[in-house]
Amino acid sequence: MPVVMTFGDSNTHGTPPIVDLGRYARFDAATRWPRRMIAQMGPGWELVEEGLPGRTAQFDDPVMGAHMNGVSGLKIALESHGPLDVLVLMLGTNDVKARFSASAEVVASGIAGLLDVATHRLMQERHGGFKVLLVCPAPVDEVGPIKAEFFGGAARSRALPPLYRALAANYGAAFLDAGEVIAVSPVDGVHFDEAAHAALADAVAWALRQMV
Repeated sequence: MPVVMTFGDSNTHGTPPIVDLGRYARFDAATRWPRRMIAQMGPGWELVEEGLPGRTAQFDDPVMGAHMNGVSGLKIALESHGPLDVLVLMLGTNDVKARFSASAEVVASGIAGLLDVATHRLMQERHGGFKVLLVCPAPVDEVGPIKAEFFGGAARSRALPPLYRALAANYGAAFLDAGEVIAVSPVDGVHFDEAAHAALADAVAWALRQMV
C-alpha cells in the first residue's frame, strides 16, 4: 500500500482565506487538497497529513514559536511515520514574511536544507527509500488582513519557481510549480480557496502518477 506524506504549512493544513484574525478554521476533508489528491490515487493509497499553520522552511518564528521551523518538524514527521513511498514538500510561503528579511535565494536555501534531511542516506534507509515531490507555493499577494506580515513578500515569492526547479533537479526530486495551476485568494493574498484546493489536488495527483 503506497504511503504519501504531505508536509507543509497552513495551505497543506487547509486553512481557509482569513477574514477574522481571531478565529481558527480549517477546511473539511472533502475540501483539503491532500485528501482530494489521495482520493484520486485509488483505494490502495494511504495519506499522512503534516500541515502546520505558520511553518517555515528554516526559521524559528519569534512570534509563533521555534516549533515553526520546518527542519526539526520534518525530522520528527519522518521518524514518526512510515515507511513512506513519497514525500510531497510544499513550504516557503511563510519564509517570505517581512520579519525574516529573507531573499528568494535564502528561502531556497531553507528548502535545500529540507531536501538534505529527506534525501539523507539514513532517512532513506529508514523508509526503504522514498521519492520526493517538491512543490513551489503559489506566490502571495499583499492584500487583506495579513498583508503587513507579508510586506515585500509578493516580489520574493514570484522569484522562487526557477530556484525550486533547480533544487529539485539537483536532488533528483520531481517538481511542480503550484503557481502555474492555482492562485492565492484575493481575500487574504496567502491562502487557497475551495477551487484552488481542488485544482492543486488534481495537479499533485497527476505528478504522483508520473513518479510511481
